[in-house]
Amino acid sequence: MCVCVCVCVFLSSYLCKDRNLHSTILLRTNKCGFVLLLMAIYWITEVIPLSMTAMLPAIIFPLCGIMSSSSVAKEYFNNFHFLLVGVICLATSIEKWGLHRRVALRPVTLVGVNPAWLLLGFMSGCAFLSMWVQNTSAVTMVMPIVDAVLKQILKANEEGYSGEDNPTLELDGTCTDSILYKNVPRETFTSVQIPAESQPAGRMLCKAMCIGIAYSSNIGGITTLPGTSPNLIFAEHLNRVYPDCNSINFGNWLLLCLPISVITLLLTWLWLYWIFIGSDFKFLWQCRGEQSERERAVKMVLEDEYKKLGAISSQEIFTGVVFVVMVLLWLTRSPGFIPGWASLFPHKSYYITDATVALVLGVLLFIVPANGPSKKYESMISWKEFQASMPWQVALMVSGGFALAKGAEESGLSLWLARLMTPLGDLPVLATVTVACLLTTTLTEVASNAATITIFLPILSPLAEAIHVNPLYILIPATLCTSFSFLLPVSNPPGAVVYGYGHFTTLDMVKAGLGVNTIGVLAVLLAIATWGIPLFSLDTYPDWAPTFNSTTP
Repeated sequence: MCVCVCVCVFLSSYLCKDRNLHSTILLRTNKCGFVLLLMAIYWITEVIPLSMTAMLPAIIFPLCGIMSSSSVAKEYFNNFHFLLVGVICLATSIEKWGLHRRVALRPVTLVGVNPAWLLLGFMSGCAFLSMWVQNTSAVTMVMPIVDAVLKQILKANEEGYSGEDNPTLELDGTCTDSILYKNVPRETFTSVQIPAESQPAGRMLCKAMCIGIAYSSNIGGITTLPGTSPNLIFAEHLNRVYPDCNSINFGNWLLLCLPISVITLLLTWLWLYWIFIGSDFKFLWQCRGEQSERERAVKMVLEDEYKKLGAISSQEIFTGVVFVVMVLLWLTRSPGFIPGWASLFPHKSYYITDATVALVLGVLLFIVPANGPSKKYESMISWKEFQASMPWQVALMVSGGFALAKGAEESGLSLWLARLMTPLGDLPVLATVTVACLLTTTLTEVASNAATITIFLPILSPLAEAIHVNPLYILIPATLCTSFSFLLPVSNPPGAVVYGYGHFTTLDMVKAGLGVNTIGVLAVLLAIATWGIPLFSLDTYPDWAPTFNSTTP
């Protein structure tokens, strides 16, 4: 609090030198700057719950005369929340009926039992799930499957495949001490023969598998607009600040980010293999040849785990159909290069958004009977199940960011920031984008992803206007880099979830995260400087963005 007050006094003395600002506007700008700094510090330090920090604009803005209470309240529930509700309805059904286990385990049964391919199989499954559900949900869905596979492999070793026969997949005793095996009797593991030389390989496989799951959830989440909170916050910010901008939709975002996600995922997989498992990459070009006895045994374990899921149920089929329909409707609503189905309605087509689609299908899951008409009625999902899955903290925190952005616009803080950043226009655009990416990637390591992008969007928008650059050129890469929080387990919930399994230390994650952060930022810069330019016309200043005038009070 004291730091915020000191900085606020400095801003006030600085702004007083500017004769172009009216004293009333100056005071409101000063107060809004104080709220911005206060919320940023509270979000980073988490001195109070993040969702409660998000409520500060509703308290301070009316008291300071920045916005009325009713105006602030309108910012706390909007299109973003409707989209989130619809997506969480689908995620609840996926998890309830076990479709996520089938989706996550199937790639593993296809790629083989070599540690490298096993790692890639689990990372790919988690990344795909994370494209459609929240990152934390994807990790919590996949980790129990990883747990089951590891225990089944260990059980297979106990039943006759000792470390001498299967050294690369042998798990050492340290894995049995983690919470993964807290419900398994200790006697289960006493007869396993693990040679000393195989123990380091076992530990490394545990580390690579768990860290890979945490990373792949963030990497997959950037691919789609509803895949992660920063993407949704960015889309809603764009709708509010630039209401005439129709450049962003589900389809072109997928075209931009799917290659980024694939490149980052594959390079991350190779990086983790090199860090934790080994430097021999001959498996990439060598033919598999005939499988050995140990490989056939391990493959049988994985296939048995998949067979335990049984035949696909009618509930899984219906959930899968809803998922496919939702994606198709998102892709074809307003593709851009051709009229979408939204144009069939007599009113303006942009009245219908992705949230409309998500809500319609989400409500459908509360209506359709899960067991058919012949049995007692039970809907596909219940309100209690939905409520348990709904990330209310994220919803409130994002709302606080929207209120803060609106307050910055009303008070003139955005204008002042734009004028302050005008000298950055002398730098090459790509250099400015790189600085923005590095700043967001650094801050997101100590603050939540949603809080980081909420802080930066109201700053980067006026920056783009001030240097007369397409705002998407800066906002898109900054949004994507906000999801690259790979250094610390506390940087994001997925990292915290896998860290709780006890297979790796913070130092292991820092060592791996430095390389993955670099890979992610470079992949984003490559995309935004190549195929991103024609996709979003980034080389031209758009009509929907205001023309900045440095003399405007």
